[in-house]
Amino acid sequence: MNIGIVGLGLIGGTIAKSLNKHHNISAYDTSSETIEYALANKIIHKAYDNVSDFLADNEVIYICLYPKSIINFIFRNKSFFAKDSVLIEISGIKKHMIEEIEKLNLDNIDVIYTHPVAGSEKVGVFNARETIFKNANYVITPVAGNKESNLTLAKELALEMGFKNISSITPEAHDDIIAYTSQLTHILSLSLVNSISTDLDTKKFIGDSYRELTRISIINEKLWPELFLHNKASLLTKIEAFEAELHKFKDAIIMNNSNVLEDLMVKSTTIRTGIGRGENDESWSLPFKGQRYNCSTCI
Repeated sequence: MNIGIVGLGLIGGTIAKSLNKHHNISAYDTSSETIEYALANKIIHKAYDNVSDFLADNEVIYICLYPKSIINFIFRNKSFFAKDSVLIEISGIKKHMIEEIEKLNLDNIDVIYTHPVAGSEKVGVFNARETIFKNANYVITPVAGNKESNLTLAKELALEMGFKNISSITPEAHDDIIAYTSQLTHILSLSLVNSISTDLDTKKFIGDSYRELTRISIINEKLWPELFLHNKASLLTKIEAFEAELHKFKDAIIMNNSNVLEDLMVKSTTIRTGIGRGENDESWSLPFKGQRYNCSTCI
């Protein structure tokens, strides 16, 4: 199958690496450095300078850009897509994305809305690795008009990439749960790091708890504000729920109430144990090689 990838960032590059053994993988990216690296390291088989040729030559196209850039790319190039093209977008928000793309009145293009719930604090194709997707979760949010065969194709390709759990839910349900499991957790990590209030050399006192909680505070500051703001309602609800729980701990400490503290800890232990430990947790701890990525819109 001819599969094209728009935007060879970390996720786009990992998709290419995960599928290039059994498919013809080509890419379109505005960064010559990225393209040269991907070709030299056999991550892709071919690169295009001309976007119209790229879109015409591929049956399936993964678009791996920031949310706003996804919408703009489709709008600018919708006349170049081949008839019956399957376009798979992979952004971390769905309701806003779907509403905006539906305004474009696309003909003969089936847009499949998906979210690979996997990633890294590292950026760029230079850090792409197949283990990022191994046993991870993948979400598909079907909409009216999607062909069942294309939804099945998106699922089969996700399984081929190494994802283990494929969920199919509504866009609203996706945005609500992601506000809790992803967006709120990033805000907590950022807030913890930014609340530092000591003159001591912090790195000499860091253990696993701080290290694990703050890993994701090394963040792509161009991407995440879009995700937060386009999921504002759900995210604010989750922040308020967290604030209420935080106040329970604060009040118990003020009142020297160890019983309440114990109860809160038992509750969290019970909930977290029920969730279990993800099989892909170890993939986050691979060493950072330090490369930065010079594309401002690729995921």
